[in-house]
Amino acid sequence: MQLPTRSFAQLVQDMSAVLQGASSSLIDLSVGSVLRALLEANASVGLWMQWLVVRVLATTRAATSSGTDLDSWMNDFSVGRLPATCATGSVMFSRFSCLVQGLVPAGGLIKTGDGSQSFSVTIDTTHQFWSSAENGYLLAVGASNVTVPVCAQEPGTQGNVAAGSITMIASALPGIDAVINPVALTNGSNAESDGAFRNRFQNFLTSRSRATESAVGYAVMGVQQGLTYVILENVDASGTPRPGSFVVTVDDGSGSPAISLLASVYSAIDAIRPIGSIFTVQPPILTPATVLLTLILAPTTQPAPVISKVATAVTKYVNCLPIGASLSITRIAQIAYQVSDLINNITNITINGEAQDLATSPNGVIKPSMVTVK
Repeated sequence: MQLPTRSFAQLVQDMSAVLQGASSSLIDLSVGSVLRALLEANASVGLWMQWLVVRVLATTRAATSSGTDLDSWMNDFSVGRLPATCATGSVMFSRFSCLVQGLVPAGGLIKTGDGSQSFSVTIDTTHQFWSSAENGYLLAVGASNVTVPVCAQEPGTQGNVAAGSITMIASALPGIDAVINPVALTNGSNAESDGAFRNRFQNFLTSRSRATESAVGYAVMGVQQGLTYVILENVDASGTPRPGSFVVTVDDGSGSPAISLLASVYSAIDAIRPIGSIFTVQPPILTPATVLLTLILAPTTQPAPVISKVATAVTKYVNCLPIGASLSITRIAQIAYQVSDLINNITNITINGEAQDLATSPNGVIKPSMVTVK
């Protein structure tokens, strides 16, 4: 509904016209007159009431409400906004003296060099240096460093810091002298945006009371942000035809989603699956890709910065390939050219030693094992 709103000047003009039209003599409505002041005061109140009406109209519709208003609207349908996630990665603790045993306790705090972002050491019971008795990671005598997993203290993309950003030890760690993150921290994401929330709600409505592909897709996407999936119908996990069975391949961008994530997806699908059907949730089949390309740069160009940017761009492209997508040589060349105008030519592009595209199965995903730019 489009409201016939008025500006402050229009309100004053309309009231002035009505007042003058109802009077038999000329009325002084010049700036500073008493009647002009009364009309402007009334116009201010009318403008405020008009704003309240607009706000009420906006908050009563999901298409125009935002933030907590949109959350409360969606809560009536038991649909919640997907929360923000914390960035994760690994850091390396080191020390100068290796004469005694050292310990990096779980929960130990570290920060970026400017102190703006905090991270804590997390527990990995499969780590070779993990000690349940000490609740931390032990450095044996003679060991100068240890690499351990960490997680951002606050969820959001601000935790996705670049390599080398974490350099400050923020809690007491006797015997530990320095810390650094060799690679960037990733996986941190902000809470679901209003636009994405509305789009997902539309999928929620279309999936109600239907055991369709869109209903299964909605169940998968409601587990967490950043998931991609492929649904294969009437086959089992091995690809053998089997009526009434379907396979859902799920990836979180890593190529190897955690078992706990697959279990969560399984539970979500099980709640809406068709009666009498069976299904399997599985990770994608990982196909590693070794990419090699040679750049011919303009004269006097410093090669190192361009090579680094091209390698980063190509790695990002390969990492973002969806399930079932092939890796194209011409696409690699296009992305490399877009990095810099200083690139005159690109030659010797190979993938896994072959000068041809790399294909994968419908439930496979390609991830970079090495990207070499010369």
